[in-house]
Amino acid sequence: MSSLLTAHHVACLTFYEAATILWPRHNRRVRKRQSGHYSMAVRGSFYMACGLCVSSGLLCMVLVVLWNWRWRGGFAWDGTEAQFNWHPVLMTGGMLVLYGLAAVLFRVPWGWSQDKKAWKLVHAGLMLAALLLAVVGLHAAFHVHSTLNIPSMYSLHSWVGMCAVLTFAWQWFLGLVSFLMPCSAPVLGHAMLGFHVWTGQTVLMLTLAACISGINEQLFFALDGVQASAYSSLPAEALFGNTLGILILVFSTVVFGILSKANWRRPAANTNEEATPILLREEAS
Repeated sequence: MSSLLTAHHVACLTFYEAATILWPRHNRRVRKRQSGHYSMAVRGSFYMACGLCVSSGLLCMVLVVLWNWRWRGGFAWDGTEAQFNWHPVLMTGGMLVLYGLAAVLFRVPWGWSQDKKAWKLVHAGLMLAALLLAVVGLHAAFHVHSTLNIPSMYSLHSWVGMCAVLTFAWQWFLGLVSFLMPCSAPVLGHAMLGFHVWTGQTVLMLTLAACISGINEQLFFALDGVQASAYSSLPAEALFGNTLGILILVFSTVVFGILSKANWRRPAANTNEEATPILLREEAS
């Protein structure tokens, strides 16, 4: 019996050594992920993608502000169309740019050596700020529609946008209950983590669809060929709006690329600690 066990151990050891020889790069990646250390090349590629993400997001904000300032009459809060111009600015800034940046926050290698509970609180705070901006943006649109007797919630853009905001609000509430509150059970955090990530990606896709359809809808309304040049003739405003839409696509693609890169995910050193609510851990300490 002992000779059989010895032969089995030798066979296992031989297989492990062969695997180490055949796949040395895989074993090095596993050890690096477990220790939380990466090469300068990996960090450099991440920070390049992160820089593109931040710069394209800020450029989206600049363009959407310039569009509404230059061609749509500026900004106000008086129930006129100038108040409606806050809607695309706040929705783009909250639901797209701030949400996307908050989503990639945990991918920053510099924060992997930091206390994750602080990063979770920052992540939740940024998401709450994005949600509040979206709520104000919705109020700006609905208030103008009510004042000017314009129908609401009839277009595909409005349906997709409302789905994005409601899904976002539900996701933020579930995240608060599952990961931050002391009443949350660790098993709930384990069960909700995958759903939380999937819902976040769904919100980004819905927001992307709402932004693109909203830009297209606004250009069709404004460039009707009667009060302004027809959209089909591609006047300056049409070129500017289409450029904004392409830039939004670039930003969203970079965000999805960062989130899908397995090597850029924060290593989970302690699974139980990851699922334990933050406020409960603080009370225990």
